[in-house]
Parts: sequence; C-alpha cells; structure tokens
Amino acid sequence: MEIKAVLFDMDGVLVDSETYYMEGTYNWMKGLGFQGTYRDVCQIIGTTMEVTYQMVEKMLGGQYTIEQLTEVNEQYFLVDHPMQYRQIMNPDLMDLLNEIKARGYRCAVCSSSPKKTIDHALDECGITSYFDYVVSGEQFTQSKPHPEIYLHAAQMLNVDIDQCLVIEDSSMGIEAGKNAKMKTIGILDRRFGLRQAHADVLVERLSEVLECVKYL
Repeated sequence: MEIKAVLFDMDGVLVDSETYYMEGTYNWMKGLGFQGTYRDVCQIIGTTMEVTYQMVEKMLGGQYTIEQLTEVNEQYFLVDHPMQYRQIMNPDLMDLLNEIKARGYRCAVCSSSPKKTIDHALDECGITSYFDYVVSGEQFTQSKPHPEIYLHAAQMLNVDIDQCLVIEDSSMGIEAGKNAKMKTIGILDRRFGLRQAHADVLVERLSEVLECVKYL
C-alpha cells in the first residue's frame, strides 16, 4: 500500500483527553443520580456529542432532557474544569507530524468532537498548520462507526481510499476506519475496556506508527 494521507482521530490520539472526559462525565452524572459504573460511561468514547447526550439520557433513565444534560456538561467542562490541551498532548505527536510532512503525506483530523473544540485544541497545541483538512463528526448525519467522516476526508484531500491510513483508539473509530476500507492503526489503551482487536495493527505509542506503514 502506498500511503499518501494520514487521517487522525483527536481524543485519545493527538491528546490524552479520554480520562479527563470520562472521569468528568462520570462525576457530573453521579451528581444527577447515576447508579451505573465508570465502565458504563466509557461506552460514549468515540461518539459525537449528539449521540453522547442520547446515551447519557438513557443511562439516567430519561429523568433529564437533552437540553438539561447539555447545560450541566458545558458548565462542568467549559466553566468549572476547562481542558488544558497543551499539557495532555501526546508526547510522540510532534515527531510523527514532522516525519509525515517530511514524507509529503497529506494530513487530516477526523474527530467526533465539535468543530470549535477541535480547532481550539489544535490551536492551543500549536499544531494547526500541520493539517491540510480538519473535519468534525457533527457535520454528518451518521457518526462513527459509520465511515462517512473518513470517506469525506479522503475526497477532500483528493486521495484514494486505499492510500489512506487511519489512526484511532476507540472501538467505534477503528470500526469507522475499517468500514471505510482504509488501513487502520489502533493506539492501545487498556484503561477503558475498549474493543480494539479489529484494527489492522495495534501499537503502544504513536512513535511506532511509521514503522508499521511498510507492513500494511
């Protein structure tokens, strides 16, 4: 396979934000009477905010509206506990991005997070210029594991599907890459009970990604 584009998920790949989001969501859900487990909450990893709120609404037994949950979530994460993206950027990321650019690959972020959140994270980390295209799952009717976001990115980068490499961590994200018929590397994460075995390759660190390319 000749790689011409690398398509990154953001949360759990570019930045180690999953623990922050899962612990925070678990905390505010408990404040609303949630009786489930932390692992139950981790099922939302990789989903768009629309799907996240639908899942949370169901886990809370329909006691709160989507509007109420949105208000509580935004108060917790945007006001009371704002994210410091620079502090949680993947330590191997800059070396990988520089090598990708040196090889002449196109580069995109394909995240389920809201577009304004993605843009803020990339700007705070100082890496916006490395990406030729940035797209959010909120721009589509179907969320991961549907392949729409990855197929769209390939089209916008003007590369063939079999020339794209997807880097993901969540179960739904890996499925999205595979459903797009793209080679998919999963970043191993044992903290959340993620199903990652269906990735083409699993690696411990981003620094291993380019070493894997020649074997795909």
